[in-house]
Amino acid sequence: MFPQLGDKLQDIFKDLRGHGVISESNIDAALRQVRMALLEADVDFQVARKFIARVKQKALGETVLRSIAPGQQIVKIFHGELVALLGGDAEPLHLEDKARILIVGLNGSGKTTSAAKLALLLKKQARMPLLVACDLQRPAAIEQLATLGRQIDVPVRIPDPGEKNVQRVAAAALEGTPTATASSVQIFDTAGRQEIDDALMDELRALKEFLRPHEILLVADAATGQQAVSVASGFDAALSITGIILTKLDGDARGGAALSMREVTHRPIKFAGTGEKLDEFEPFIPERLAGRILGMGDVVTLVERAAEAVEIEDAARLERKLRTASFDFNDFLAQFKMMRRMGPLENILGMLPGMSNVQALSIDEKQLKRTEAIVLSMTKEERTRPNILNARRRQRIARGSGSTVTEVNDLLRRFDQMRKLMKNAGKMKGMLKQLQRLHR
Repeated sequence: MFPQLGDKLQDIFKDLRGHGVISESNIDAALRQVRMALLEADVDFQVARKFIARVKQKALGETVLRSIAPGQQIVKIFHGELVALLGGDAEPLHLEDKARILIVGLNGSGKTTSAAKLALLLKKQARMPLLVACDLQRPAAIEQLATLGRQIDVPVRIPDPGEKNVQRVAAAALEGTPTATASSVQIFDTAGRQEIDDALMDELRALKEFLRPHEILLVADAATGQQAVSVASGFDAALSITGIILTKLDGDARGGAALSMREVTHRPIKFAGTGEKLDEFEPFIPERLAGRILGMGDVVTLVERAAEAVEIEDAARLERKLRTASFDFNDFLAQFKMMRRMGPLENILGMLPGMSNVQALSIDEKQLKRTEAIVLSMTKEERTRPNILNARRRQRIARGSGSTVTEVNDLLRRFDQMRKLMKNAGKMKGMLKQLQRLHR
């Protein structure tokens, strides 16, 4: 997320931290570089100018210039202003019982997928969402929503064949059918266009007037840069949106849209799409994102993802295995799958403080998959007792996993070293306990 901007800002502040004493000229030079980095990341020019002015005003204060670590103080100021620029405190959905959410946006922004992602998130929160297909313009939009609904096991209200009136579709969804009665949140996926036009806005205004939704969420594509800001302004002027869903933050988006949108529209970014999978969708929390951009990590989100991906019983069993040095390839495979459920390894490492520049780590996903394939090519007995893996078995495993015998041998060697370290750690822990008893 924002790799280019994050790398540049971290380099600038790393240099600033290196100065024992900071002068106004040092601050000016650093902030000029920050301003250029923001503009290169597609941040709106006026937004960047005002932001830098606020940071400079606070950074030139006497408390900062005379502090023991002025560089650190300026980073702290920048972080605080970045959080404020992104919206300050996280803005949750304001939902009552039988709440209605209108999803709007241009074609290609990820509107239909975002509607399904939001439904899945609400379902995890013990709500009962209902998806309503109100996009009668785009071919296959209704079938796409129906397919996504089946994948997440959420009911979808589909219009009658040949229906062209979107208000009749919405009215049918509100009727006292079993699905409508059971649902606590109704999510309406609406039609889009290639660009904002009068026909689209007239249809959406009429639908808004009819539904009186609790939330109107605009889906904006982060990859479109400053265009996303003008799109958000246009939709807000016509519909008074209540929030924004920013999609494709996992791609090559430079991030300027996220940094500009809140300031320009005065509407909060409520959710972010962080991947293609339906569960790669999370509340937009400005403080956490600011931490990621500045290389401070996002340990809270990492812990939350781990809590979702890892079963308590599995974690306890793995801890016992590690403690007793009885860890085998079955445990290795289980641990590997737990990590996979948390998302791409680069994203996970990016949430750790000081690890945001994961490109330098050269994480090879192909190599990770090859490692998994080697373990999967072993029999259950071989995973439990790696010591029985003779030359013939290793050749069979290499053939089965599409790797070489050398790669199999390397994995076994590293695994053996890891087990020895665990065993030594266990012995050391035992010795420490004995020493503690002696000193009691």
